[in-house]
Amino acid sequence: MQSPPLLISQLLRYGTELHADSEVVTWTGTGSRRMTYAEVGRQAAQLAHALRSLGVEGDDRVATFMWNNAEHLIAYIGVPSMGAVLHAWNLRLFPEQVVYIGNHGAATVVIVDNTLAEPLSALLPHLPNIRHVIVNGHVEEATRAALGAPGHVEGVHDWSTLLEGMPETYEWPEDLDENCASSMCYTSGTTGSPKGVAYSHRSNVLHAMSVAMTLSISAADRHLVVVPLFHANAWGFPYVAMATGASLMMPDRFLQAEPLARFIETERITTGAGVPTVWNDLLQYLDTNPADVSSCRMLLVGGAAAPPAMMRAYQERHGIDIVHGWGMTETSPVGSIAIAPPSAEVGSDEYWRYRTAQGRIVLGVEARLVDGDGREVAWDGSSVGEVEVRGPWIARSYYANGTETATELEEMTAKFDDGWLRTGDVGCLTRDGFLILTDRAKDVIKSGGEWISSVALENAIMGHPDVAEASVVGVPDAKWGERPLASVVLKEGATATPESLREFLGDKMARWQIPERWALIDAVPKTSVGKFDKKVLRKRYADGELDVTTVEIR
Repeated sequence: MQSPPLLISQLLRYGTELHADSEVVTWTGTGSRRMTYAEVGRQAAQLAHALRSLGVEGDDRVATFMWNNAEHLIAYIGVPSMGAVLHAWNLRLFPEQVVYIGNHGAATVVIVDNTLAEPLSALLPHLPNIRHVIVNGHVEEATRAALGAPGHVEGVHDWSTLLEGMPETYEWPEDLDENCASSMCYTSGTTGSPKGVAYSHRSNVLHAMSVAMTLSISAADRHLVVVPLFHANAWGFPYVAMATGASLMMPDRFLQAEPLARFIETERITTGAGVPTVWNDLLQYLDTNPADVSSCRMLLVGGAAAPPAMMRAYQERHGIDIVHGWGMTETSPVGSIAIAPPSAEVGSDEYWRYRTAQGRIVLGVEARLVDGDGREVAWDGSSVGEVEVRGPWIARSYYANGTETATELEEMTAKFDDGWLRTGDVGCLTRDGFLILTDRAKDVIKSGGEWISSVALENAIMGHPDVAEASVVGVPDAKWGERPLASVVLKEGATATPESLREFLGDKMARWQIPERWALIDAVPKTSVGKFDKKVLRKRYADGELDVTTVEIR
């Protein structure tokens, strides 16, 4: 068999030539602006020529500081196709973390949306590797001056002006090593500094093929990409779109429930991908506001588990399947997808057991469970261990640039176990390969020598009709060592109390697992990618900042 390298440029050519009439649609807040894939291909070529004119060579890094829009898609496929490395900066990290990943990744050019130009200008003095800034959209002269003020910045360029006049074709190199880096993302840094993952051309192409096949994505789909392109490799969707011809619906900075509902209705969106908090907000909006979302058949959820009550509500009230996907930055990110097998009757208990799991391990990924003593655990649907994975799109190490301390290098290597990635997730696997997570290793609660799943408690609490969100963490307890603390956000106008919530759990959890400590809060703190930030809740409790009600166990 022939063995040409698997390259992002193959996806670019396939999507922009064979699916030339598919489109990327960017929401403006009041309507849509459209660009065909043929035009995306032409602008990707122009961008490649422009970057070469700015001195980008070899595997130089090109950063993006952008929302989800057409120009970000162009960079996402154009930069790797020319042989450079795309580094999407997470704009929701703390400024110090953005500076860290910017310097660690060592990009020389950054492309920024005009609405993010001002905050970027405050970071640039601390990013000495950046020589050129490309601005997508108009900025005021004062902001432009601030972008160019640091002495190391050689030029500030308008996207449209820079691309204008550049050739609309490019000889994408075909002799690249498929195992060389095409792009990189950094973890959100919940423990220690963010860690870099460099994806290869080969890994991205294989990942896109597997995801497209598993989700049955086709050119008929109009896919809403709420997941930020800077988060966990954009879940692979820019590459899935090029591989299938599915049109991409980009919300830009309009990520609230009302504009998302209007976007779905206006563009007849069929599928989408985002974190549970976004879909939960959209559900509450749809339940109280008229919007025609009948075109939408499926919304993929990742980053955290979706509450079963939310999944049922979407299906029963709006005819939309919420589909679990599981993975992380280090897995490109998809490792499993929860599509119930045809043998499970829709609506049955068996059906919902499959749907609320994290999903069947996808083709291309191997998984195993390892207990605390390093022994493998059986796939029997009940035996629990830490999930470890390996495969062609699973990281084998973190990106190191030679500046790491011995301690940092030790932390980086600790995530890998003889060729397997230690995910930090704890759960079980069924005989037919469905992953059921019970917790993160760091979040599981050990009370009186017994384990309590914070995820199971959160899902049960969020089944209460008055509850919008709930997060559970373990806190110190003099008698039991550790006990669960439930922090709950009530829906507007709701009147539930800690006592009524505890009573609600009475027939859903074992009596000893039910929290006696409760806090009603305005919002659950979240990480940069929308996950519940449990370390913040633990600190607030330790500092006495939470108003905690103790409900006695009867």
